[in-house]
Parts: sequence; C-alpha cells; structure tokens
Amino acid sequence: MSVRVLVADDQALVRGGFRMILEARADLEVVGEAGDGREAVALVERLRPEVVLMDVRMPSVDGLEATRRIVASGSPARVIILTTYDVDEAVFAALRAGASAFLLKDVRPAELVEAVRVVARGDALLAPSVTRRLLDRFAAVLPDPAGPPADLGRLSEREVEVLRLVALALSNAEIAERLVLTEATVKSHVSAVLRKLGLRDRVQAVVLAYDIGLVRPRSI
Repeated sequence: MSVRVLVADDQALVRGGFRMILEARADLEVVGEAGDGREAVALVERLRPEVVLMDVRMPSVDGLEATRRIVASGSPARVIILTTYDVDEAVFAALRAGASAFLLKDVRPAELVEAVRVVARGDALLAPSVTRRLLDRFAAVLPDPAGPPADLGRLSEREVEVLRLVALALSNAEIAERLVLTEATVKSHVSAVLRKLGLRDRVQAVVLAYDIGLVRPRSI
C-alpha cells in the first residue's frame, strides 16, 4: 500500500519539487497539493492523506493554524512542518499544536522520503533532545495551554516517571538503566502513556510534560 501524502506550500515550484521526489518512490503517492492552510485543511478532510508536508508560513491560514485544525478534527494524518530555520518559535508552536516533526526546506531527497515513511509508521522523526531544545528556548515566552489533560490521573506512578524521563530526552535504553527495567518493559510503559493520554508520539509526550510542569525549561 502506498503512503498517501498531501503537500501544502504557497510556492508551486516547491510543491512540484516535493511531488517529483516523493512520486519517484513506488511506496509514496502525492494525492493533492494545497496553496494555503485553508485549502490544506479542506483537502485533508476530503482526500484523507496519511502524511501532510506543511509549510509554516502561508497566506490566508498559515501552517500553524492549519495544523491545529487538522489535529482538532480528529484526522489521523500526521503533519511534518517545513521550515527555513531549524529552531524558531513557529516550529515549536507547531509541535505544540500537534505536528509530529519538522524538516528544513533544503532537506535532501533521501531524507525527505525517509521522513515521510517514518512518520507514516507512527514513529517520531524528531528526536526528543531536539524537541527539548526548542522547548527550553521558547516554552517560557508562549501562552500557557488550557491545562493538563484530565486523563493524566490514569497514569501509574511508574508511567509518570517514564513520561518525565522521556521528556528529559532519554532513550528507552537509558530509561531502562535508570529505572532498572528491561527495554521491553520501558517500551510497554511508553506505549501505555501515549495511549492513555491520547498522544501521537514521543514528541507530543515531551511537549505535554513541559505543559503540565513535569519538567521545566532550562536556562539558555
């Protein structure tokens, strides 16, 4: 089965370039193109892609607001943010809104293809350490969220501790060593945390941990 991809960018040349790169692979299919965020949201609902390549800065509705609307709609589509700068406030805000990863626009073709495949599988492309770097830099200057999710109380003490360590950018192996557990057990705990809190991946777990104060931004 091909991975269905939607490309959203206000520059037709950029959209065409991404389409050529992706459709050169037998397992990837570009099902549509959007020139702004409003069109992207409408096409996600109509075409049901699995992955959306979303430019941050677009006219009418930007990529950040479009990401919010897609996630709020309950769509299973995963959003990869396209940006010119690797660390900026818009990227962090997009991750907080529910994006699963970000890529620089000058990404190499092979890296773009692999990113789409990884995100389509439900894995986190963006390392928690990179997410934390963004959070450390911008969490203090962005508006606070509405509050912690009601389902947080469903986590066991061990699951809360695992969530905290995930937010500190530890790998499963490092968490296992810290808590004297097997990696398989840690993986099971991480999966339980994501399921109970309705999170898409580890990146969203890191964002949530900051939002609820489980970890605090470090000084830059």
